[in-house]
Amino acid sequence: MHAITIPEPGGPESLVWAEVPDPQPGEGEVLVEVAASAVNRADIMQRQGFYDPPPGASPYPGLECSGRVAALGPGVSGWAVGDEVCALLSGGGYAEKVVVPAGQLLPVPQGVDLKGAAALPEVVCTVWSNVFMVAHLRPGETLLVHGGSSGIGTMAIQLAKAVGAKVVVTAGTKEKLERCAELGADVLINYRDQDFVAEVKDATGGAGADVILDNMGAKYLDRNVQALAVNGRLAIIGMQGGRKGELNIGTLLAKRAAVSATSLRARPLEEKAAIVAAVREHVWPLFVGGHVRPVVDREMPMSEAAEGHRVVEESGHIGKVLLIAP
Repeated sequence: MHAITIPEPGGPESLVWAEVPDPQPGEGEVLVEVAASAVNRADIMQRQGFYDPPPGASPYPGLECSGRVAALGPGVSGWAVGDEVCALLSGGGYAEKVVVPAGQLLPVPQGVDLKGAAALPEVVCTVWSNVFMVAHLRPGETLLVHGGSSGIGTMAIQLAKAVGAKVVVTAGTKEKLERCAELGADVLINYRDQDFVAEVKDATGGAGADVILDNMGAKYLDRNVQALAVNGRLAIIGMQGGRKGELNIGTLLAKRAAVSATSLRARPLEEKAAIVAAVREHVWPLFVGGHVRPVVDREMPMSEAAEGHRVVEESGHIGKVLLIAP
């Protein structure tokens, strides 16, 4: 088969479409013939040499895919060759075939085509596990989503609205904010010329956000805590704004607030399987009737993954960039 390899860390040009050995499913694993994968910022960090795959994972980038089951490893039940699926991966999605633990497989949801389903596993599992399983967003509460037009952001808007929450988003252009509004966002903040702390307080009558989903890390830490409501929950999922910040414990104590930080890729298999099972139970029914849908900016051949990385690095997209297998 062919896969995107990274002979040496570097820029997008370091991604090489090359012939590699076919993977073989082991105990409890499924071999998937890949239809599409999607570009995530973790893939970019891996390409740059900053985010190695977990031990035992595929060395190729790609944290999600869609495709058809090609073979079952020993001990796998509930799936059959030919099933259309999408999958949460620890790596290997930028390839014609990938091996997946059976607990990380999902059926393609109703109303979504096979290629479009590649835009779902990583973002849905990230949003559901952080916003709902950890931060426990409830109907009537306010969610602040930084980077509302990203793949994570576009899914967070839809899921929060589906459960009856108010959604505030930040983004850097009028076009991106307009797309967030189309998905259901209630309050739109251009972070380039508006203070999101003041805007959140204004939109909530001075209360603040009950839950904040943050991809920036250190740069936004202090202001995020300021923007939290009493009993608020800050969920950090990225470090685009740096790794080290100063946390005002006094403000946190006064608000009886909580800060959590999680990653998905390196979690144990049983934790990933639990998240995937929760997503199948709670999120997959929302696709019926189009209440939730994947947001895809563009598609390109997987062999041109370098261009996909350039688009995402420049933040020139809304939603997901898909890589289509041959």
